Order: sequence, then structure tokens, then C-alpha cells
Amino acid sequence: MDLVVIGLGYVGLPLVREACRAGLQVGGLDRDARVVEGLKAGRSHIDDVAPAEVADMLQAGFAPSLDAEVLDGARTVVICVPTPLSPDGGPDLTAVRGAAETVAAHLAPGTLVVLESTTYPGTTDEVVRPILETSGLVAGEDFHLAFSPERIDPGNTVYGVRNTPKIVGGLTPACASAAAAFYGKFVERVVEAKGTREAEMAKLLENTYRHVNIALVNEMAVFCNELGIDLWDAIDCAATKPFGFQAFRPGPGVGGHCIPIDPNYLSYKVRSLGYPFRFVELAQEINDRMPRYVAERAQQLLNREGRALKGAKVLLLGVTYKADIADQRESPARPVARRLARLGADLVFHDPFVTDWQVDGTPVPAAGADLPAALADADLAIVLADHAAYDPETLTRHARLLFDTRGRTRDVQLETVELL
Repeated sequence: MDLVVIGLGYVGLPLVREACRAGLQVGGLDRDARVVEGLKAGRSHIDDVAPAEVADMLQAGFAPSLDAEVLDGARTVVICVPTPLSPDGGPDLTAVRGAAETVAAHLAPGTLVVLESTTYPGTTDEVVRPILETSGLVAGEDFHLAFSPERIDPGNTVYGVRNTPKIVGGLTPACASAAAAFYGKFVERVVEAKGTREAEMAKLLENTYRHVNIALVNEMAVFCNELGIDLWDAIDCAATKPFGFQAFRPGPGVGGHCIPIDPNYLSYKVRSLGYPFRFVELAQEINDRMPRYVAERAQQLLNREGRALKGAKVLLLGVTYKADIADQRESPARPVARRLARLGADLVFHDPFVTDWQVDGTPVPAAGADLPAALADADLAIVLADHAAYDPETLTRHARLLFDTRGRTRDVQLETVELL
């Protein structure tokens, strides 16, 4: 194989697709039998890769496998396994260590090994390298080792693997050159970092920047409501400045793998030095409290209409973490629903991308496909994900009372519509 990708999920599968399109012979290794069998049958389990694209990948020779023997003779191995948070707030590197051990058992001289899994600075050199060197081969001498942060944005139809600049940081200059040459076969622009730690830090810097700025506007949303200020309008006005400002908008919390999780890796590393990372910790505190704030506002809106939250029928619109995808990872809809349920609300949900939905193991009833009827039947509807299906006219015409946390209806001035 020219390439074997370990971990065929939201990061690994788009990488496989682009490599196949470039004419590389690609194998895939995943421990989930359902994923592997599904791919062999031409099915996709992620939003960004269509079944037709899986069929094209298979036609090009893509070989998904549960067997580590697919690594034998591979020229390049890219590790794209998950790194969830551990109980102590750092990254759980169980999957990374397991993948590295598997690669070490099949490592050959001259192989390029790249870690793409997000983690704290130093992981490639301090964790992955020693495991790979149990093979008897030396990184930087017998094989190449690099880190390249994934930049996948699920649901983004403009930027993907090919046209998003690819950062690579090598253990040595030769490792960096090897990684740059590999990615240059199917990525338009490759950027070489000074080393693996700089590449690892670049990923965390990107997501910490977003995390902190989202927390800023979320906190502003709380006090702007008290001051009677339309924050959405203020942001739109500020965004007209052609320099020195980037618009971030408030919401019911933060979701996905990156924003709620990745900045904690950096905070974890900083704490290991004996320092608090106050910006990240404060941003985490603000963003974590937004679901509670949404529930409190919902309670206030119903009270204003002379209705208690307890026993009220509350329709949650959109339970994915972002618009127009099925990805529910770390979605703020769950903590919002959990809080509302504890306060006695009768919950139903509507999402064009989700058929069944549970909160803490308890199924939440689906409202059905008829959105106008679902809106009219609810005492309160709350927009949690700004899917395109939730057009302002439908929402405002049929909802008896609407709490819009995503600004879908920010241009509508009605007493029955409330913005975050």
C-alpha cells in the first residue's frame, strides 16, 4: 500500500478519499467491524463522504480491514484515532498508544508514520516515538515520523482535505520533507512547522482561539439580554469593519469534538508545568453554563406567558452540534434537554438529520416530519441547531412561542420570538 489510514472516521475517511482520487493505493484499518463491513459494502457512516464516493474509493482499490496485516509494506501510515478527554481532563491516549503499538509490530525501514489525532504538545515525540522504536528502528534515522493536525470541518462544502492548507511538523527536517512530499500529492498547499510540537500547538491554538471568542459572545449574550441590547445586531454592525474583527455568534453551548475538548489538552499541559491556564478555564466555565442559561430563559419565557415550565410541551429544534449534519458529538442539545427535563418539561425533538435521540439513556419522542404542526402543538419551541430547514418564515408563522438561540429569526420583530 502507498498509504494505510488507521481510524476510518470523520478524519480518516476523507483523507482516504483524497488519496484514492490522487491515484494512491490505500488501505484502512479500523477496529469497528460495523464500520469496516459497511465500507466494504459501499456504505458511509459519516456526513462528509457519500456512498457514491465510497464506491469510487473501492473501485480505486481501497481496502478497509480489521486485520493489522494491511500495514505490511505500507509506505506511509497515518494515525487518525480518537483522543477523548480522560478523567483528569487531559487527552485519553489509549487509542493512540494502541495504534502506535500496532504500527510498531509491522514497521519497516523507510516508512513514514504521521499522527493526525489532536493531542497536547509533545505527544508525537514523547509517547508515539518510544512505542514505534520498540520495533528496533530509530525515528529520524530508519523511519520518518511527523505530526499533521487534522482540519476537518464536518458539513463544510467549501473547504475540505484538498484545499485546506496542511500543516506538517517532522521529528527531523528529513521527516518534515517526507511528510510534505506525501501530503503534496493530494493537498494544494503544505505548510512546514518548525517541529512536531509546533504543529501540535498550532491545532490547539486554532481551537482555543475559537473557544475563547465563542465564550466572549456567550457571556455578552447574557448581559445584553439584561440591558435590552440586540447583540445579534451589534455583531452584524461590528462585522462590517474590514479589519481587526472576526464575527463570532452566541449559542446554547459548544459542540463537536474540537471546541469543547481540544483546548483542555492545552490547559492540561500548562497545568503540568504548575500554572493555571486561566483563559481556557474561564472560557470552559462560560460555555459550559450556557445550557443552564438556555433552560432558565425558557422558564422565564413561559412564565411571561402565564405558563409554568413543569408540564409544558417543549419542542427542541435541532439536536446535532452544528447545522445541516447528523453529527451529535458533544452537542449542547443534550445538557439543555437534561436541564429542562429535570425542571419538569415534556420534551419532544425535531431534527431532519436524526431519527432517534436519547438523553442519558432515555428516549426523547420525535415530533414527526410535519414541522408546522409540531411548532403549533408545542407551548415553546427552542432552536438549538440552525439547520437550513428551519427557515424564519416557518418558525415565526407556526410557533406559539419561539426561543431562538441561533439567530435564525434575528430579522423578525415579533413578541412571540425571543433571541438568545
